[in-house]
Amino acid sequence: MLTKKPLTDNGHVRVTFILPQRNAAAVQLLGDFTEWRKPRAMRRAADGTWRVAVDLPSGREYGFRYLVDGVRWENDPKADKYVPNPFGSDNSVVVT
Repeated sequence: MLTKKPLTDNGHVRVTFILPQRNAAAVQLLGDFTEWRKPRAMRRAADGTWRVAVDLPSGREYGFRYLVDGVRWENDPKADKYVPNPFGSDNSVVVT
């Protein structure tokens, strides 16, 4: 799930990435905004979901995926859309 909050002072949108409950030790967020090489660690919330907030420039689209326990890629079930990637699966997309 994604939540979006426009930030009026700098033309950015705060996107909170929320992955539903997973029996996992760690979840990381990777995407176009991390150059797919610099993961953002997600934290488990009290409700069991995994969350991280990222400020992104508005008016763009960003591909992303979640990496669970360093071995399993997952898409966001509520992404704005999905696009094929070069590995034979899809990437989630957030539109800001």
